Amino acid sequence: MEFIIPIGVVLLIIVVLLKSARVVPQRKAFVVERLGKYSRTLEAGFHILVPFIDKVAYKHSLKEIAVDVPSQMCITQDNIAIEIDGVLYLQVLDAKNASYGIEDYMYASTQLAQTTLRSEIGKLELDRTFEERDTVNSNIILALDKASEPWGIKITRYEIANITPPPSVQDALEKQMRAERERRAVIAESEGEKEAQINVAEGEKQQVIKQSEAIRDKQVNEAEGKAKEIEMLATATAMGIRAIAEAIESPGGAQAVNLRIAEQYVKEFGNLAKTNNTLIIPNNLSDVGGMVAGLAKVLDATKDSGPNVPPIPKG
Repeated sequence: MEFIIPIGVVLLIIVVLLKSARVVPQRKAFVVERLGKYSRTLEAGFHILVPFIDKVAYKHSLKEIAVDVPSQMCITQDNIAIEIDGVLYLQVLDAKNASYGIEDYMYASTQLAQTTLRSEIGKLELDRTFEERDTVNSNIILALDKASEPWGIKITRYEIANITPPPSVQDALEKQMRAERERRAVIAESEGEKEAQINVAEGEKQQVIKQSEAIRDKQVNEAEGKAKEIEMLATATAMGIRAIAEAIESPGGAQAVNLRIAEQYVKEFGNLAKTNNTLIIPNNLSDVGGMVAGLAKVLDATKDSGPNVPPIPKG
């Protein structure tokens, strides 16, 4: 008996210590009740409670929590039923209100997120539900944050995870997307053909311009060549005339000219008889010497008046 009493006292002391000593981890909050009534909130650290009077009634994590919002059927403005699920992010800011403001804040938050989501989807048509995700998320956050303020929690984010339309609607959307891609392909092809035709026309235009420039340069070169040819021919003719004039003035030149004229007259008269059916006979055909003498007189008159031979151009 003497040993039983000290052992019992030791056990009582151990139990009292276990009931009174509390260590709160970081980012945790313990709600303490004294005789069934809220007493205080214990933050991270070591705390001593009054044994058998104080009790830790609730334990809350102050970290941000991700809560899965179950999928549900929502009706759009154009009466299309789609299945949507999401993820809700929340955080406990006031452990007392989270303990006594609502029975289960996680369940309440998910239910409120679902009802708000149905309300927001009902304002949109099916095509806009895919485009207005950010707007729907923001509206749900505003509604949940306002409703959850008395609960001591903060709704930080809400994200729509999946939007699943009915199979018939999904097939129609796929056909619409396929038609849109084909339309874009046709437009791109026509744009390419348009650019190709423009490039071909531009190339033909440049070709015509180059050909006209080449013809112009060719004509200029031919004109310059003909001008040079005429100039050289005139120079040669002038030189020949001067040489003939000098030859006539030399001794015996006049007799040589008379003889040359007579020979040329006879030759040309003979050619005329060969090439024409009609033969023209001069009335003084028997007087070839008189004709040559007449031409000689013309040469003598030219000689007396002096040679009028143009100077040879220098070039």
